[in-house]
Amino acid sequence: MEDDILGMAEDDVRTVEFIKAYLPQEVKPKFTDDDLFYFLDAIAEYYSESGVLEQEGDEEGYIEIDTEAVAKAIAEKAKQDKMGEFDIEDLIWIVQADLEFSETSE
Repeated sequence: MEDDILGMAEDDVRTVEFIKAYLPQEVKPKFTDDDLFYFLDAIAEYYSESGVLEQEGDEEGYIEIDTEAVAKAIAEKAKQDKMGEFDIEDLIWIVQADLEFSETSE
């Protein structure tokens, strides 16, 4: 169990580093590392609670994910959790980067 937790933490660190490299220069300063870790958790929670991952995949097994819907949901969660107010367009970059990282690390 401890190894699983350490593995997930290491994966989150790699994901955050990937996201920071993925973000456009004008968007990077808008997010701290803590923000990015928060959004990773918020994205995972959204996928879990929305049922999006239970959808039937296409012929190649891919599931269509509405990045704008995810960004809106995590923006609302951040506001509720008093993390701040974030621009949906900026959050879409984080959602896309997370998806890209997931595809490259499979």
